[in-house]
Amino acid sequence: MMTAMRTKMRNLRLATGPRLLLAGFLVMALLLAAPLGAQRTERPGLAITGYVINAELEPATHHLAARVVVTFTAPETLELVSFGFHPALKVTKITDESGKLLTGERSADGTIRVSSAAPFTKGQVSHWTFEYEGAITGNEDGPVEGLKLAAIQEPITYLLYPARWFPMNGYLTNRFTAEMHIRVPQGMKVFSSGSQGASKPVTLANGKQGDQFDFNWDKPGFPGTVIAGRYVGPVSAGPGNVKVYVTVSHQQAANQLAQTAARQYDLFSDNFGAPETSHLNVVELPDDTLPAVWAPELAAILGSRVSDKSGVRLLANTIAHQWWGSEVSPRTLNDAWITNGMARYGELMYVEDESGRNAMHTALQDISAGALAYDTIPLSSVSRLSPFSPEFQSMTLEKGAMVFHMLRWEIGDKAFLATLKGALSQYTDSSMRSSDFIKVAEAQSQQQLTAFFAQWIDGTGAPVFTNKYAVYRLGNNKGFRTIGEIQQDLDLFRMPVELRVETDGKTETQKIDVVGTDTQYVVDTFGRPRRIAIDPGNWVLKATPDLQVRIAILKGQQLVAQGDLTAALAEYQKALEANPQSSLASYRIGELLFTQRNYQASVNSYRDTLRGDGEPRWTEVWSHIALGKIFDITGQRDRAVNEYRLAVQTNDNTQGAVNEARQWLQKPYKLPDSE
Repeated sequence: MMTAMRTKMRNLRLATGPRLLLAGFLVMALLLAAPLGAQRTERPGLAITGYVINAELEPATHHLAARVVVTFTAPETLELVSFGFHPALKVTKITDESGKLLTGERSADGTIRVSSAAPFTKGQVSHWTFEYEGAITGNEDGPVEGLKLAAIQEPITYLLYPARWFPMNGYLTNRFTAEMHIRVPQGMKVFSSGSQGASKPVTLANGKQGDQFDFNWDKPGFPGTVIAGRYVGPVSAGPGNVKVYVTVSHQQAANQLAQTAARQYDLFSDNFGAPETSHLNVVELPDDTLPAVWAPELAAILGSRVSDKSGVRLLANTIAHQWWGSEVSPRTLNDAWITNGMARYGELMYVEDESGRNAMHTALQDISAGALAYDTIPLSSVSRLSPFSPEFQSMTLEKGAMVFHMLRWEIGDKAFLATLKGALSQYTDSSMRSSDFIKVAEAQSQQQLTAFFAQWIDGTGAPVFTNKYAVYRLGNNKGFRTIGEIQQDLDLFRMPVELRVETDGKTETQKIDVVGTDTQYVVDTFGRPRRIAIDPGNWVLKATPDLQVRIAILKGQQLVAQGDLTAALAEYQKALEANPQSSLASYRIGELLFTQRNYQASVNSYRDTLRGDGEPRWTEVWSHIALGKIFDITGQRDRAVNEYRLAVQTNDNTQGAVNEARQWLQKPYKLPDSE
């Protein structure tokens, strides 16, 4: 089951591209996971403030041995202290600061509940020592079903913060410090958070020579990720504070990756303010784990995305978490929209800076779909959901990003950037609530924003705009007057909305304060109005027929990843019902049927894709490639070659499409053995 789930995760596709894995922080592959039981059920009030971790990694045997001192405070009434812990690790000993042996019980999900030797007193700081060991290959059950969050292996070992490879609680909300001493075989480099000097030679438990890497992150944060591997590098660009480490197989892409990372780091420094540290390591991950992870001073992405253009946005999102997630964090999961959403919007700000406003608005189409896909409860109540559920991820990442986009429109660019910098400076190395962020935004903008945040944080849904108007000719050659009314279905809605009037001559734009369900407007133009558009710049999250198509496709993709192909096909069919000409919906159906080896039905869907509306453009080139593959599989090489040639002729190299078509022109496509 675990292997099948991981295979389905690798096959997951997003509407923005034929091969773009769901990204995010964390990031985005977490959409598919089951709840982190221990992190959902732990008692409030327990606060872990620091760790001292001594660990030895042996990739040859997948073995981890560790001794961890946990510093925490607990409520006076607490009798059992719960820690989330990786199920594959076996605790051999737990002692308190006096050396007294403590007893505990282990649940099926790995949670450890430990009895204190004496009652806690108010404000008491405790130091408990855990000694444990075990083998982690990544194939055993982990904290989250279907996700490989830790693996001790060659050539890259990774122990991610959500893997609970050390006793922890308060996922994404309990900030802590960490002093770590990690021992590995010679030739491996280790990356984590905190100042790292030269490695020290040590003798490992197996008698072989190794190296010890020391880290010390002394600011409250989330320094719980360790990555070790046989890397080349570093490669850097600009002032050299951003360093890239990759394996030999990806070293040709290291220079470009370093340049991209340095540009993103500089852009975010300009827009968000100076980071809490000027040092950042960008590190390659193996392709069997999350698309990307972040920790203080650390950003890691899959090796397959290092040289992939789609990895640029993924990297931007990951680096943005150095500010939104690392420097500030949510006080509770109800506040996660602040950090998840702003990291996502930071990604879009980079797209805007690199490729322009139009490119950003194109990207916003898919963000909007994600924002409304599961919009059934307010953002201020998402803590009732698992942080690894599709609902939580879509709402905090996508709707959170749209909230920031709309706030920018509401208060203007200058006040928006001042709000971001103000929030980060006031809450550096600490957590913040939604109410804290709202106070900062109101102070920086000098606007009362109660209605805005009540709509988008405490409410659900999005307006459906309609426009009714009449055009009158003015006398004495003074032009035309348009008298109209913007209607929408949310009674409490209140926001400025742009109105664009296209005429035979000059185009006129006007900001209309839309309040309630009916708002009247008057616009005078010299030329006769030909078309009137509401919110043409897509600044407001709104429900449209096109968005309903995208939502259905997004849900279908997530169901494919979860293995529910029947339900996924039903979602894709909903998209086609909403827009029978949708090339994207037909493409996704063809893709699903291809994985089921229902080749004739798949061909039919790819043909429908080519006859459809052609949106997005890449559906044409990739449909030809898919048709070529099917013809190769079914022994029709001449027809396959024709499709590959048609793919090349599109001159659309989205995610390497033309390159792949040329590859199959040289040799027939064959199904991989795993399929």
